[in-house]
Amino acid sequence: MAFDQKLADRINNALTTINPPGLVSKNMFGGIGYMVQGNMACGIIDDKLIVRVGKDAYEEMLSQPGAGLFNTTGRPMAGWVMVEEAVLSKEDTLLEWIERGVNFALTLPAK
Repeated sequence: MAFDQKLADRINNALTTINPPGLVSKNMFGGIGYMVQGNMACGIIDDKLIVRVGKDAYEEMLSQPGAGLFNTTGRPMAGWVMVEEAVLSKEDTLLEWIERGVNFALTLPAK
């Protein structure tokens, strides 16, 4: 499974702006994941952004335009949302989603 390299480039640019501590990108699950202090914040599967938002914000984030269940195995992953490419065309929208994932990852103990 390939991932959208243009989206990866845009995410890399956004993460350069945010500059979170301990940022690492890793190829995983046929896509790419972005780790902050050892905790995954967001990633790409195919042409979709996946974002770790946590269980407390999960329902609210699912109600956002373009957001849906992160479900690649038949079981949705609570605390994660998958964001459709169509809503990510604006840089500020992409940045908002990435910041959500980074901010949540920063609430977790570093690994």
